[in-house]
Amino acid sequence: MKERRAFPCRRQAVGQARRFARETLRDEPAATLEAVELMVSELATNCVQHAQSDFEITIERSAETIRVEASDDGSGGHPTRRSPSPREPTGRGLLVVEALSEAWGVDTRSEGKTVWFSLGADGRGSGGDPRLGRNAA
Repeated sequence: MKERRAFPCRRQAVGQARRFARETLRDEPAATLEAVELMVSELATNCVQHAQSDFEITIERSAETIRVEASDDGSGGHPTRRSPSPREPTGRGLLVVEALSEAWGVDTRSEGKTVWFSLGADGRGSGGDPRLGRNAA
């Protein structure tokens, strides 16, 4: 199963992207849905704030894997995992994706990029918990 939806570069689109993920994966366990929604929210926010671009969310589910992609056409640079201090209010999005996914990465194109993450289709990351993942980027 592969579902794709385009969203405009607006803050309200972040919530719409979360709802799209929840609807598409409604048969998954609650913990998986919560993890995917949070990660989609982080990636969609990055598209709006940093790429300043319309974006597309693609969700592909097989028997073994759930893969989610956020693609934009922005020139907002290459996403970089940061280590913000406790006093910084932002900068944790890719840390969240890294912590909740099994793997994640960035595919660049001549215009824009795709940031993706994957989970086991049963919701398990490393150690059987979707919150315990590893970085493949």
